[in-house]
Amino acid sequence: MVTWTRCMTIQYDLGFLDKLKSVNVRVRKSFHEKINLFRKDPSNARLRNHALEGVYIGFKSIDITNDYRAIYEEVAIGEETIAYFTLLGTHKELYG
Repeated sequence: MVTWTRCMTIQYDLGFLDKLKSVNVRVRKSFHEKINLFRKDPSNARLRNHALEGVYIGFKSIDITNDYRAIYEEVAIGEETIAYFTLLGTHKELYG
């Protein structure tokens, strides 16, 4: 799935979409709200967008809820930047 932003394209890994379908409606609703913020301004403070370290070096994370995070990688192809969302899960699932 591909979504366009002013600054970059957003793409989702199929595993990411499967996980999104499996979480409760509150998390899905929050994801849609946060991804809309991300489309407008990836550096919006409400997203707490930050670079990751360790096994996720080269990736970034945004907050979906107090506990859920979405992990993505920025990939440059020519002059275009793609935000490729690969993982969705609780803090414990992803980092624990």
